[in-house]
Amino acid sequence: INCIIQARMGSKRLPGKVLLDITNEKKVIEFLIEQLETSNLQQKIVAIPDDTTNDILFNFLNNLKISCYRGSKLDVLDRYYHCAKQFSFNHIMRLTGDNPLIDPEIVNNAIKQYCDSNCDYLTNSIDRTFPNGTEVEIFSFNALEIAWKNAQKKSEREHVTPYFYNNPKKFKIHYFKQQKNQSKFRYTIDRKEDYNLVVEILSRIKKRPIKTSDIIELLTNDPELFELNSNMISNEGYIKSINED
Repeated sequence: INCIIQARMGSKRLPGKVLLDITNEKKVIEFLIEQLETSNLQQKIVAIPDDTTNDILFNFLNNLKISCYRGSKLDVLDRYYHCAKQFSFNHIMRLTGDNPLIDPEIVNNAIKQYCDSNCDYLTNSIDRTFPNGTEVEIFSFNALEIAWKNAQKKSEREHVTPYFYNNPKKFKIHYFKQQKNQSKFRYTIDRKEDYNLVVEILSRIKKRPIKTSDIIELLTNDPELFELNSNMISNEGYIKSINED
């Protein structure tokens, strides 16, 4: 399984978030990629928009010798399709640049379940049991090509995978879940409050790679940390896209 990480500088809610300092040494996108070093993923490509706003991100990734693909700014499904085609990926894990605390164990478990279930599309972000900030999706190139050819709605083009779960009769879908429901925890980076929480988490937990269990233990023992981003709305960008469809 190969990985395409979508990232951009132009977030409206927190501009330039992927290049914000998340520790004294690492930026958000850099930390995310280091989290994946112990995973079973093969190639990892960061797919970014091809406009001038993202030149700074391209140069940063290039200097770190991190593979990068540049494609459509708004049609992220098109960006994914052409990236996967260029690198001849048969199976793709989709990760996003705003989830730097992705757990390599969750990544590896998702890969195993994808292979065992022989599905077209795996997701842990629907019928959610995992924390917000640990989203993983895996799909075949064949499924991606079907979506690329047929998706019409803005929300389906901008968010890559909605065409899969909007058309469950066309695809074999596997819902990746765990026994313990940890969906109340949130440490994705969407707004400044989220970023402040993630910085606080990393200032307190020095273990690397950081694991979900470490974060849950910290947040459970210090519930005041919940208040840092307790008023955030999940999937705000996707909800906005649906309203615009």
